[in-house]
Amino acid sequence: MGGKVTLVGAGPGDPGLLTLKGRAALAGADVVVYDRLVSPAILAMIPPEACTIDVGKEASHHKVPQEQINRILLEEALAGHNVVRLKGGDPFVFGRGGEELEALAERGVPFEEIPGITSAIAAPAYGGIPVTHRDYCSSVHIITGHQRAGKPLTIDFEALVRTKGTLVFLMGVTAMPAIVEGLLEAGMDPDTPAAMVENGTTSTQRRCDATLATLPERAAAMGIHSPAIILVGQVCALAERFCWFDHLPLRGQRILVTRPRDRAGALSDRLRALGADVWEYPCIETRPIWPCPAMTAALEHLENYRWLVFTSPAGVAAFRRTLQEMKKDGRYLSGVQLAAIGSGTARALADMGLIADYVPPVYDAAHLGEGLPAEGKVLILRAEIGSPALTAALESRSIPYDDIPVYRTVYDNPRSEQLRAALEAGEVPFVTFTSASTVKGLLATVGADADLSRVTALCIGEQTATEARKHNMTIKIAAQATIDALVELTQDAASSLEYTFGGVML
Repeated sequence: MGGKVTLVGAGPGDPGLLTLKGRAALAGADVVVYDRLVSPAILAMIPPEACTIDVGKEASHHKVPQEQINRILLEEALAGHNVVRLKGGDPFVFGRGGEELEALAERGVPFEEIPGITSAIAAPAYGGIPVTHRDYCSSVHIITGHQRAGKPLTIDFEALVRTKGTLVFLMGVTAMPAIVEGLLEAGMDPDTPAAMVENGTTSTQRRCDATLATLPERAAAMGIHSPAIILVGQVCALAERFCWFDHLPLRGQRILVTRPRDRAGALSDRLRALGADVWEYPCIETRPIWPCPAMTAALEHLENYRWLVFTSPAGVAAFRRTLQEMKKDGRYLSGVQLAAIGSGTARALADMGLIADYVPPVYDAAHLGEGLPAEGKVLILRAEIGSPALTAALESRSIPYDDIPVYRTVYDNPRSEQLRAALEAGEVPFVTFTSASTVKGLLATVGADADLSRVTALCIGEQTATEARKHNMTIKIAAQATIDALVELTQDAASSLEYTFGGVML
């Protein structure tokens, strides 16, 4: 079967701006060939089994020449692979996407282009600048500011000035003084509002406000660097009034999320929506014990139990798979009641069409065991190494139980000296922990001797905090063991911390 290349625009940086079609293409990729400007959050969406090829390009330096990129796409597709060519922004807006497709078309390789949201529109929007406004202009013009080494810009500045529209220059940081000079010489008013937006749509975004004449000096004073766009036009005067992004409560705060890869999305998405710079580093992985004869045998004699107890969504997932193998559904559970340790586990049951009969008021193992109604034998389906607090509470109440491990928690991430250095330097002031296992997983990743005294541990519950206290971190505990409460805790903690990126106060 022949291969195919899908050219996907990854957008300007915010992972929420990747299109649904682009995300679907990424999920089905065998090979992903990506550029420098694709955000780490989008790269994290690449299937673990896919082969990744970094061909990152930046100004004046091509990590992999364009001709070689074309050859890579061609060779991978001819080998029968489903190839995604992932490019920042929109591939057809100064992205050289057309050149790459030409090479494929010449060889008859099937291809598709999925547009991305271009930074020419998105970065101004996040900077509070509408590129058109009927009171100010009726057109927008996107121009490349890139100039070949040693050659002058080939831009018709006089034509641009005559449009009286908004001008958006991409890839123009190096050429910015020449762009400003060209517009001024073509007769543009030096007091025309202008701006630059650096790292648009990401949590490290900064905006430089100026007039056309003062833009070079202002940008130099702020240390604006690539990637950044240049905007010139009356609409730039609206930025201060419309700068919604700058007012997000977690704007500029760097937060490490340690949840398992398959469960990190909900928390990460919530934090990013509040402006946070989220580092996803799944420190643990849950792996089902499969096949699991002990669980199958217990479920075949479900009449022996009054309560079926779950302590995590991973346990629910293992149970669901076994039930399907047995060709059973919810009707099979008519004689048993269900208990869940918290709202997340209860939601996992709800996804099966099942309602938890008991959820403790405090979401931890001890309260689950202490509050479970004493109405017969209990079947616990949970991790291979589960909290002893649950079974201790049942034993203290003389409640019989079978405790069956249905998944195991694995700490097999490679050692990361980069993450260790960032934590020790205070570059990542907040780390979220949703279980004691995630604390152990982080220490397995950075080393048990890492100095974490500059880290604030945002813990979902007391058991998680108990583990974190062993490692000299500042501890904060959510009011409830829920993602909502953990997000609220993060906002409270961040509001009391002054934080900078690259020495610039945000």
